[in-house]
Amino acid sequence: MSLAEQHSTRSMHGAEPRDAGRSHSERLVILEAGRAERNYWSDLWHYRELFAILAWRDVAVRYKQTAIGVLWAVIRPFLTMVVFTVIFSKVAGLPSAGAAPYAVMVFAGMLPWFLFSSVLSEASNSLIGNANLISKVYFPRLVIPCASAVVALVDFLINLALLALIMAWYGFLPGWQIIFLPAFVLLAIVASLGPALWITALNVKYRDFRYIIPFIVQFGLYVSPVGFTSAVVPDEWRFLYSLNPMVGVIDGFRWCLLGGESPLYMPGFVMSLAVVAFFLWFGIRYFRKTEKTFADMV
Repeated sequence: MSLAEQHSTRSMHGAEPRDAGRSHSERLVILEAGRAERNYWSDLWHYRELFAILAWRDVAVRYKQTAIGVLWAVIRPFLTMVVFTVIFSKVAGLPSAGAAPYAVMVFAGMLPWFLFSSVLSEASNSLIGNANLISKVYFPRLVIPCASAVVALVDFLINLALLALIMAWYGFLPGWQIIFLPAFVLLAIVASLGPALWITALNVKYRDFRYIIPFIVQFGLYVSPVGFTSAVVPDEWRFLYSLNPMVGVIDGFRWCLLGGESPLYMPGFVMSLAVVAFFLWFGIRYFRKTEKTFADMV
């Protein structure tokens, strides 16, 4: 029997393959056209450990070798609250939300806004900051900006503890609506991820785009109801004002923390939800569309 016939006979009878001794714990890498695209969303779960590592690294770097550590997460919103309280309450004479102290009302609006702006700022440079990782290893690139958002969430939790102290100082307690606060925290994260993914992808292609982000954040701070309640907006403009997706998020936070003192404007809230959903869809779509070029452009 020839050598070729012997090889054929062993193959037909199920001869032991060369890598039969390989450990079952080893993952088999299959190179197949379009496979990564079809399994993209399941790969996000498979790379959850990478997500945790990147998130922990970003948090550690944020507070490493700093003089006052986590106080950096407190000083900016606290001073902003003081300035807004003086300008909008004492100088402009704008009303607070019911019987709630003006400082509490302002800080309750600043919580979601700083979460939004922090996610936007952290995510915008996340791909550029991980250029070496992107150019060498395959993984869903969506992991990187999502992991960077964890830093903003840590700052948010610190500020939430500060708000609890401020409310205790004024003797103001939240109502039963506080049980919905986790849902509005999730809504704030979702509202920030859509624009963040879009801006992150743009920043890879146009590096000067990062200079526009601080302007967007600063401008949005004043057009969003952070230093004032949205109830001061005239009724004929309030629905249109809710095209700003952060209006519904901020109003929701105040409803949870201030209770009946800050009721929700439901038509505007529904409009904000629709805008949030659109930006999330658009941000993911644009990010996925340009993701294949990241390795070549970073």
